Amino acid sequence: MAAGLAEDPEQGYQYTLAARRLAARVGVVREASGIAAYRTGRWTEALSELRAARRMTGRDELLPMMADSERALGRPDRALALVHEADVSTLDRATQIELRIVESGIRRDQGLAEAAVVVLQVPELTSGRLRPWSARLFYAYADALLAAGRMDEAHDAFARTAAADTNGETDAADRLDELDGLEFEDLEEMADPEDLEDEDTEAQ
Repeated sequence: MAAGLAEDPEQGYQYTLAARRLAARVGVVREASGIAAYRTGRWTEALSELRAARRMTGRDELLPMMADSERALGRPDRALALVHEADVSTLDRATQIELRIVESGIRRDQGLAEAAVVVLQVPELTSGRLRPWSARLFYAYADALLAAGRMDEAHDAFARTAAADTNGETDAADRLDELDGLEFEDLEEMADPEDLEDEDTEAQ
């Protein structure tokens, strides 16, 4: 569909509105409409469309976006219910990972930072093989580590994300720069003012 080709999420959303007016009973149209609404932050509409698409198509691959929409609406219990609703054994690995990423975010929202870290500790996290979703997994893990106050590990995880994210899907490089800036400021604060004065004197 044109919505899938539109680089601008808002333009893609407008395409799906037109398609939905013409074919509201077609599952793929409702799915595209839900995805477009999700991409533009229209959480309530995204939920409605994705639920309809799931009823029509039976596709549990839509659950991560549905759960994330519930999370964005401030309903963590409903979000977690969706995360655990599907039979994981029937899902492809990409969908399983996306559900874990959403659950990690929910745990962070609940103030359970260590639980957010643990839920993402899957074999693929330390595997040398990169997959299409590896950057997203690494980024979510870095975020969870940061929320848990594990700064050094978060730094390493953001660095790994930046290396894996060849398509620029995340802002890992920017986050890495921010962490480097914080570390530099911490070092400056830790420095003895007298030592800094001596260095200035010597420089003169």
